[in-house]
Amino acid sequence: MAYENFKSWPFQEAKKIQKSKQRDSKDTIIFETGYGPSGLPHIGTFGEVSRTNMVRFCFEKLTGKKTKLIAFSDDMDGLRKVPENIPNKEIIENYIDYPLTSVPDPFKKFNSFGDHNNNMLQEFLNKFQLPYEFQSSTLAYNSGIFNETIKKILINYEEIKDIVLPTLGEDRRKTYSPFFPIDKESGKILQVNIEEINLDNYSVIYRHENKTMETSVLNGDSKLQWKVDWAMRWAAFEVDYEMCGKDLTDSYILSSKICKILGSPPPVNLIYELFLDDKGQKISKSIGNGISIDEWLKYSNQESLSLFMFQRPTTAKKLHFDIIPKNTDEYLNHLLKYSDDNTNGDNPVWHIHKEDKIKFNTKINYSLILNVISVCKTDDPTVVLGLLRNYQSDFSKTELDIIINLISKGINYFNDFIKPNLKFKKPNQEESQIIKNVLDKIESIDKNSTADEFQTAIFSVAKESIYKENIKDFFKLIYEVVFGQDNGPRLGSFIKVYSKEKTLNLINSKLNV
Repeated sequence: MAYENFKSWPFQEAKKIQKSKQRDSKDTIIFETGYGPSGLPHIGTFGEVSRTNMVRFCFEKLTGKKTKLIAFSDDMDGLRKVPENIPNKEIIENYIDYPLTSVPDPFKKFNSFGDHNNNMLQEFLNKFQLPYEFQSSTLAYNSGIFNETIKKILINYEEIKDIVLPTLGEDRRKTYSPFFPIDKESGKILQVNIEEINLDNYSVIYRHENKTMETSVLNGDSKLQWKVDWAMRWAAFEVDYEMCGKDLTDSYILSSKICKILGSPPPVNLIYELFLDDKGQKISKSIGNGISIDEWLKYSNQESLSLFMFQRPTTAKKLHFDIIPKNTDEYLNHLLKYSDDNTNGDNPVWHIHKEDKIKFNTKINYSLILNVISVCKTDDPTVVLGLLRNYQSDFSKTELDIIINLISKGINYFNDFIKPNLKFKKPNQEESQIIKNVLDKIESIDKNSTADEFQTAIFSVAKESIYKENIKDFFKLIYEVVFGQDNGPRLGSFIKVYSKEKTLNLINSKLNV
């Protein structure tokens, strides 16, 4: 297959890596994603791992080279503030500036808050079967695998400071050091002024509580400031590719300069835009706004979430519950095309299913399922499936599995978001007449007609109505009167599912209120 001809963004990123490694003899190309477990993992964390794996898969197809993804948790970072979305806040209030793996777990499930959040991260990555190797910052520092690179940082101490200091405020410049010693008695990360460095035994000398103290920078006795830490990781792990959010653009540039001082090339990078909540605010793991992985999966399938992550990574996107139905239908539309051609690497679903052959040839979508549920007002999936069989009597196993799953998710979505907000429009005389014309037209069509024939008949009424110049408002009128919403299903398909007789009775019932 001519993978080099595909233009989707993961292939473009893979080509960037390929070009940067033309003279590199490495057997395995290293991808990395970073996560700060100072708050609960959120959907953006999953997005970074998901997107990176898409690029990784494309790179393997382009080059045939082996790859590895390191999912790195900076769990040795100090707790900066108490997150808003956790229980038992009082448990960790006195642990500000302690390494996250030394902070008690407010959920009382693991040895530390860092362990709790690391387990959450791995749990939902495993749910999506994303290949990765988890790496804990605490374990890496303590084991000494960073020691040789940290020595280089101490050797180049002044040069690194000269790069960082111009980016800081005046007060911070006075006390800045790449190294944060860890207090031997309390275990707290100390942000103190380093007075002297000792290259003979790789230590730093500083004053704390009116005492002059000396601490090694090796084996986890000190923690690097995170921008220097980022560069250190790239050099230590020989990272070839890492993407990051737009808010870290300046940090990537700074860390890249430090990485070069350490004698290593910085990784190829993609700057992606941030996710926003329904108010347009950046999603924050400490606040807990936006949607969690479990919340999305309550209302739709995993693949629709993967599609959301694939789409336009360099464009800011709102991440709230209203987007789930549309995104699910977009996934199903792409899946239809993928079923006919699973060799097209520019189809988003190709990057989700990794060339697996999947046959999905039904036009039943999530919007239709939601509207059937809305009309039936049932929590019984078998009732909904029974009606859908009026539209299509036979399904493949794949089709049936997807549809049954979406029916269950759709019932959840209807109960939580649609049902509480149903608002039926009472049509005026002119609007009632238009809907009666729709009734007459449906009545004139044979009950065994196709969905397209029903749709064409209804469309003909629209073209003869006052909405002939704005067909969208014609259908909006029907949706508001019949379904209590301003949007709805393709009516021809709905009639085939719900049956001609039941549809006529439904519409009549809304006119006779």
